Amino acid sequence: MNWVECGTLFLSALVSTAVFVPLAKRIALRCKAIDYPSSRRINTRPVPRLGGIAMFAGLVVALAVLLVGIRFWGWQSPFTPHPNLSVNYVGVAVGVAVMFAIGVADDVKDLRPKLKLAGQIVSACIVAGSGLLLSSIYNPFGGGFIEFGWLSYPITVFYLVAFANIINLIDGLDGLAAGIAAITGITIFSFAVLTNRPDATFLSVAIVGVCIGFLLYNFHPASIFMGDSGSLLLGFSLGVVSLFAVARSALFVSLLVPILAAGVPIIDTALAIMRRKRSHRPIDEADKGHIHHQLMKAGFSHQATVMIMWGWTAILALCAVLITEIHGFARIPILCVIIGVTAFAIVKLDLLEPVLRHHYNPREQNPESKEGKEQGPDGE
Repeated sequence: MNWVECGTLFLSALVSTAVFVPLAKRIALRCKAIDYPSSRRINTRPVPRLGGIAMFAGLVVALAVLLVGIRFWGWQSPFTPHPNLSVNYVGVAVGVAVMFAIGVADDVKDLRPKLKLAGQIVSACIVAGSGLLLSSIYNPFGGGFIEFGWLSYPITVFYLVAFANIINLIDGLDGLAAGIAAITGITIFSFAVLTNRPDATFLSVAIVGVCIGFLLYNFHPASIFMGDSGSLLLGFSLGVVSLFAVARSALFVSLLVPILAAGVPIIDTALAIMRRKRSHRPIDEADKGHIHHQLMKAGFSHQATVMIMWGWTAILALCAVLITEIHGFARIPILCVIIGVTAFAIVKLDLLEPVLRHHYNPREQNPESKEGKEQGPDGE
């Protein structure tokens, strides 16, 4: 895909997402999918939470523009046979649509955690069954590939479900998740261009357009939240596009690209799981130990907190791309930057302090913790 085609898809996703946001607001109001202020929420006024509808519409419009371009404008189809995989693209699209539907159902009906997880696994199984698999990794020692065999199916399902949920869990402040998803999408787009993966190029540029179009309404003070319909859609789509970009890559370090690009939400999710297990709480129970909460406790404003986390994500993302382009010992300084920046943030914000404590001080417990599972930007 050339730059004109990429720019057209980016703008179509951006504009259509922004255009559909008012409709998403009306649907949310009609369905009563609204986040009201409470002691455990960031918002100070009622905000609709079905922003994922506008995001999904943006992706659909971008796909429609692509198909029109292929049919009438002479664009080259990105849906050519993958060099190392036999992928049913329609099946992949169905899997993404199913994940979106699960998010919508959760926004409207507040699904039970086990039912929600089961739906996510079904979505990931559809994608894996469509041939998009993390089936092997390049052997950095002996050459060739290390094949996973039948294990590639559960590995892929776990990878996709994890990607969907790390974006869901980081969705704690206005614009935070959308910005991190956009930076991750830009990173995967860069890698896809460098490795000539047209399918990953199309999907990633569309995701970035959707995120920026949504940010026009979602940056603080947000007039709409993406909800699970948006966060699960974004996370799952990023997982899918990252598989298109790195599957069967000849570069072992290519696997670091999506992982480092999404490094901040991955770190936040890992710390949240450890924190809740150590305090004998359910993993899906909300608390106020997330990175963005710690930044705000340190005195940073809402906007400053978001910008800091965007900057942290951008540094990790840039390092991820550089690692794939630099070889040998030249990678060591980049790895030092990754470790140094991350370690500094973890220590400076005392992110390990609640993890290392075996029990929380009862007086530090969240009185609202009994309200249930982890929520989106409003429910942190």
